[in-house]
Amino acid sequence: HVQLVESGGGSVQAGGSLRLSCETSVDTASTYCVAWFRQALGKEREGVAFIDPGGESTYTDSVKGRFTISQDNAVNTIYLQMDNLKREDTAMYYCAADFCAVGWVRRTVESYNYWGQGTQVTVS
Repeated sequence: HVQLVESGGGSVQAGGSLRLSCETSVDTASTYCVAWFRQALGKEREGVAFIDPGGESTYTDSVKGRFTISQDNAVNTIYLQMDNLKREDTAMYYCAADFCAVGWVRRTVESYNYWGQGTQVTVS
C-alpha cells in the first residue's frame, strides 16, 4: 500500500508561483507512474502532469510551458512547480501513483489506485 501526502498549496495572485510537494511512502523511481491531477469546484478531476517509468514527463495542454513535474528519489518526493499561475488553475490538487512496468502509461483517474488527500490552490 502506497501513502501519499501533499503540501505546498495556498493562495497566490495571478502571475505568481507555487511549488507543490508529494511525499511518498515508497521509492517511485523506475517502477511507478506518478502524476498530479486537479479538480475545480463543480468539475471533474483532470490530469495535469505525468511522469512515466522511463522518466518522460507529459502535460495537459493548458499547463504546458508553465508547470513542471519532477521527482527527487533521494527523499521520495514528487514536485509540481507552477509558474505564471492563472485564475483557471484554481483547484484542489492531488498526487497519484501506481505500479508501471517500462512502457506503460497511466493517464486517467481510474487507472490510479493510490492518492493523496489533496492540497488547495487558489489564484486570484
